[in-house]
Amino acid sequence: MKEERVEDRLLQLLRTVAPGTPLREGLENILRAKTGALIVIGDSPEVMEIAEGGFAVNAEFTPANLYELAKMDGAIIISSDLKRILAANTQLIPNLSIPSTETGIRHRTAERVAKQTGAMVISISQRRGVITIYKGNLKYVLRDVGVILAKANQAIQTLEKYRSVLDRVVKQLSILEFEEAVTLFDVSRAIQRVEMVLRVVKEIEKYISELGIEGRLITMQLEELVTGVEHEGLLIIRDYATAADRSPGTILAMINSWPAEDLLDLSLIARALGYPGSTSILDQSVSPRGYRILDKIPRLPLPVIENMVKEFGSLQKILNASIEELDAVEGIGEARARSIKEGLARYREQLLQEGRN
Repeated sequence: MKEERVEDRLLQLLRTVAPGTPLREGLENILRAKTGALIVIGDSPEVMEIAEGGFAVNAEFTPANLYELAKMDGAIIISSDLKRILAANTQLIPNLSIPSTETGIRHRTAERVAKQTGAMVISISQRRGVITIYKGNLKYVLRDVGVILAKANQAIQTLEKYRSVLDRVVKQLSILEFEEAVTLFDVSRAIQRVEMVLRVVKEIEKYISELGIEGRLITMQLEELVTGVEHEGLLIIRDYATAADRSPGTILAMINSWPAEDLLDLSLIARALGYPGSTSILDQSVSPRGYRILDKIPRLPLPVIENMVKEFGSLQKILNASIEELDAVEGIGEARARSIKEGLARYREQLLQEGRN
């Protein structure tokens, strides 16, 4: 969870300075002029306590104003909402005992101020022409938009391959569910593939945040590729998890927090679902409750699906139930019972047809 919060904070920082924002325009102007700058976003008491001298500006924030004020030495302090430039030519005096890995004075000051105050601090190197962002213990060096676009496009291609593999694995799982031939290996592999897709998505979201308006096409491609993936993963977990004290969302979040090498161990995923044992547990036969397959039937509300699972307990019992038995479930009339039977038969035939092609 801590890892996730760090990731969220980084995404927020990247969106603040993304191309298309007034702040990024001002930073780019400073970069092109090769003047360098030290900018603090935030006027908390912690920031103001370590600021000395300079000029109280209290002017509207515009890219042009930021650029002009950066021609002076010292730091610029901007309000947290990025609407006002509060001070310029200010000397920042952070606690020198705070450790810093930087070598240049400007960057060392920026890192210490960020750690001491928790504010977002931006340092622009006059000599190297690099924009570095600090906040707390976070540090991020902004990259050229062309480089990020290339990496984002490469990540989209990887995502396409991962999504294709996921679709095949999930389709195979569905066929096995109809045939009563599912093992924990099949279930764990499907969840593993869902998580692999979601990890690539997180990487692409970071690129999109950094690209700003330049990332619109990547955003559209991403939305198209990941539709329904997390929902599918949660339904698989709901079908098979035996850990009553953990919700599907909690289990997926736990798997999401694992290092990459743990994700490769399918037996760990099986144990996360609540199945005890060693590697051999992957050969264990299991039966789905039916949430995911029933979700494939159009216009079948979740409360009705929950009533069916509660009544019958497993997908196979639902498949074997007569129209009269389905009709007896709360929320299902005779017409809906017939449409459920027909929908399940149609989906099964579709899977078999696709398997033959």
